Amino acid sequence: MQTTLTETLPSTVAWTTAEKILFRFCCVFFVLYVVINNNGVVPLADWISGFTTEPLLHALIPWMGKHILQLSKDITVFTNGSGDTTYDYVLVLFIFVLAVAGCAVWSVLDRNRRDYQTAYYWLTVVVRYYVGLTMLTYGFVKVFKLQFPFPSVATLAQPYGESTPMRLAWTFMGYSKLYNYFTGFAEVLGGALLLFRRTAALGALVSLMVMLNVAVMNFSFDIPVKLLSSTVVVMCVFLLARDAWKLYAFFVLHRPTALSVVELPTFRKKWVRIGGRVFKYAFVVAVVGMNIYGGFTGLDSYGDSAPKPPLYGIYYAESHIRNNDTVPPLATDTLRWKRLIVGKYGRASVQFMNDTLRTFTIEPDTLKKTFVLISNKDTAQKHTFAYKLPDRNHLLLSGTWKGDSISVRFRKKDVKEFPLVSTGFNWINEYPNNR
Repeated sequence: MQTTLTETLPSTVAWTTAEKILFRFCCVFFVLYVVINNNGVVPLADWISGFTTEPLLHALIPWMGKHILQLSKDITVFTNGSGDTTYDYVLVLFIFVLAVAGCAVWSVLDRNRRDYQTAYYWLTVVVRYYVGLTMLTYGFVKVFKLQFPFPSVATLAQPYGESTPMRLAWTFMGYSKLYNYFTGFAEVLGGALLLFRRTAALGALVSLMVMLNVAVMNFSFDIPVKLLSSTVVVMCVFLLARDAWKLYAFFVLHRPTALSVVELPTFRKKWVRIGGRVFKYAFVVAVVGMNIYGGFTGLDSYGDSAPKPPLYGIYYAESHIRNNDTVPPLATDTLRWKRLIVGKYGRASVQFMNDTLRTFTIEPDTLKKTFVLISNKDTAQKHTFAYKLPDRNHLLLSGTWKGDSISVRFRKKDVKEFPLVSTGFNWINEYPNNR
């Protein structure tokens, strides 16, 4: 008999006890995880959870951490730019405990069930779409190069040793457009394949390879998305688990085999079948369209092509006058300015002669030729300076600092002087340029 490329999972084979128990646990865990920790990839889910699960969990999880786990510190920080907060770890533990309890109760009440073929189909739909939407979301921000922008002037001026592991990874990723496109399209491909039943296995394979690399990178560079990336890897393994032996037979034993296609439940009413397909494709088009639209709008807001603010650049102090006296550039001076770095998004940094660095929010006024530096540690501390641009390479600044009047002349550094910017790509390298 000729072997086909795919086959539908038979619904006549009874499941083993281990299969049924594992399915019940995975079902409860994955559904709870998707509902509670949607990560903003499911449309409107964040908005809905803001009125439903979020207020409850923000009260329950800190209580659990204090009274049950007896953590040394109260949980006061919730999921933010970091998905690896104490709150997030306790939340995943909470979901895991609920999944174990739910699986136990379910196993007792439904112990005579022969199989969960229909429920398995719907669970794979939930997992496929969650992983698929996650892959599409993160993939498109790489395709449009929004997640990893080119190293800022502050990063270019920062020594390697002063950066965190995460900043080092962001600099590595942000440098190359080509690598962003490569990783982004790989994630988009995996996500798109997962949205369709017949390509789900291939999508899970692609997504597993991509997300395994992402998870290892998160663990290696202390990037706070370890929980999410690890969970997505587990979800990909779950989608491939039914075909694990067939994949082993094909890739290792070199035997012909046929991957399974999860059996689609039968809908008797024609309008339900048609309506389901229309909703599915409308949903897919809407999600892809929203990601593409968000990518294009983000380019002008925070991408590499976003407009640079006034005074953007790195400025080295050539002379520093304090209270009408010229201050020598001593390395022990904690008040003499060494560099002024003005970046995007209203960020600025002042580096002093002893290499101490202070960060500020900068508010320039190009009409009055002034700018205000607002301390990020204490917003009540504001410093107003007048400035002049005698030519394109110099900046003159005057104002008050620490109760003293100062006047500083800066030389602007051309960012192309940095090898990271100027080296570029070369087909021919006579010698390694590793410095």
